[in-house]
Amino acid sequence: MQEDAAGPAAGPVPEPTPLADARLDELLGAVLTRVTGVLDAQERLRGLLDAVVGINADLSLERALERIVTAACTLADAEFGALGVLGGGPGRRLREFVTHGLSTDQRAAIGDLPAGHGILGLIIDRPEPLRLPVLGEHPTSYGFPPDHPPMGTFLGVPIRIRDRVFGNLYLTEKRGGGTFTAEDEDVVVALAAAAGVVIENARLFEDTTLRRRWLQAAAEVSSALLTDTGGSAALTLVAARAREVPGADTAAVLVPADGHRLQVVAVAGLSEDDLVGTYLETPGTRLEEVAGSAAAIVLPEVADDRLAPLELLGGPAGSLVLVPLHTSVARYGVLVVGWSPSAEQAFLDTDVRLIEAYAGQAALAMQVAQGREDRSRLAVFEDRDRIGRDLHDLVIQRLFAIGLTLENASRLAERPEVSARLSTAVDDIDATIKDIRRTIFELSAPPESRDLRAQLGDALEVVAPALGFLPHLTTVGPVDAAVGDDVRGHLLAVLREALANAARHAQASAVEVDLAVGDEVVLTVRDDGVGYQPGERRSGVRNMTERAQALGGTCSVGTRAAGGTEVVWRVPARR
Repeated sequence: MQEDAAGPAAGPVPEPTPLADARLDELLGAVLTRVTGVLDAQERLRGLLDAVVGINADLSLERALERIVTAACTLADAEFGALGVLGGGPGRRLREFVTHGLSTDQRAAIGDLPAGHGILGLIIDRPEPLRLPVLGEHPTSYGFPPDHPPMGTFLGVPIRIRDRVFGNLYLTEKRGGGTFTAEDEDVVVALAAAAGVVIENARLFEDTTLRRRWLQAAAEVSSALLTDTGGSAALTLVAARAREVPGADTAAVLVPADGHRLQVVAVAGLSEDDLVGTYLETPGTRLEEVAGSAAAIVLPEVADDRLAPLELLGGPAGSLVLVPLHTSVARYGVLVVGWSPSAEQAFLDTDVRLIEAYAGQAALAMQVAQGREDRSRLAVFEDRDRIGRDLHDLVIQRLFAIGLTLENASRLAERPEVSARLSTAVDDIDATIKDIRRTIFELSAPPESRDLRAQLGDALEVVAPALGFLPHLTTVGPVDAAVGDDVRGHLLAVLREALANAARHAQASAVEVDLAVGDEVVLTVRDDGVGYQPGERRSGVRNMTERAQALGGTCSVGTRAAGGTEVVWRVPARR
């Protein structure tokens, strides 16, 4: 009993632990491994911070992208790296592609850089990190070009801020033969976030610069439209700036010519001699659609039967944007901007709303310029009306009174020669009154007017010295509104030819010119001369006939029953 009491205390015996059985060198190795891991993490964190600072310190976007790729390869121990920046447009494919690890010869041997398909396209369409131990075994992996370096391991992460994706960062070929780890992914994701800030700032700067250029272009165009009285140079500037700012290849300004056509009045990037003045038919085409619309029409791929008129503007070569030139009170035409296939990315990056705003400013300037021109023309017309009233109320009345006095005096004259001279003076006064009245009428037509009646009157005055008298003109119908420009030139040429023939051959004492306009334009020139001899060879008659046939009409020349010649020239009012 005493021995039991003096012996060791009873209790459980502890089991040996692994730490107790571990050798000292193994413990030291584990500690060193942990310390090395911590140091590597610290080194990576320091490298990540240095990379972020370096990226934000670089003002050049291209240099910043190169820094990002180089830092990512360094931090993740990757042999090759690339950064793809997405372009605009619905395709959302790569606009820029910066590489690291490839020599100049290797890049030249590979050829065209990727557009964003296969694995690259997968990360674009599904912006999530992706790690692959073997790149070629993925179902969406495309075969590499023949001279492409072999690439096995792969790590790709999206460059994004919130829900907006700017591009992707790709790394391949982990050094040392291993695969990319979760730690590598975390570091590259953090670096991609910093890259997203840089790219977003660059995009914002680009947008600001582009908007400033559009505003400058609109201000320049407005100034030109308000100072250019002719308007042609200002409209050419409208087309030039619409082509220059968005990086387009062609641009044109079209204005309404009538209810069915638009006329090309200015072009940029195209031949002015071949296009300016050309008429484009609009019924059933995209031009008719945009001319009556309030928004632009975007045509990414020009393959539309309704675009036939735009072939003259280089439409089928690539992409087009049709923008209406209109304000809240008037429509002034259409602005057409075109990109060739080689400039597809510039088209995709273009914000059509900026072109619409530019066209709206140009149209507003056109409205202001037209209003100012109208006010100036109105002031001229008012002044001419005053002159016309003074001529009618004062000069003509006085001449008429003098004529009556002379006519009464001729009755009292006893000598016949005195009476004859007085009668001649009365006739001269009557002719002077007619000249003054014609002058009053012509005052209503501005200089360089396209008024057809004024042009007809000019043709009559030109031939009057050769005839010895002024032909009489009669017009019926909407002469100015219904006669198209293509018919007008032929009409005036035929009138001059008919009058010249009468002056040379008719020996007439009177010539009457009648112009009737409806669905057809019918010009009739009659004289009381010797009449037309069908056997005579006259090139003028042949020219008048050919002009009528070219417009789908007819021309007849014959002798009147009462004597003299009658020319009847009949063509459709519009071709």
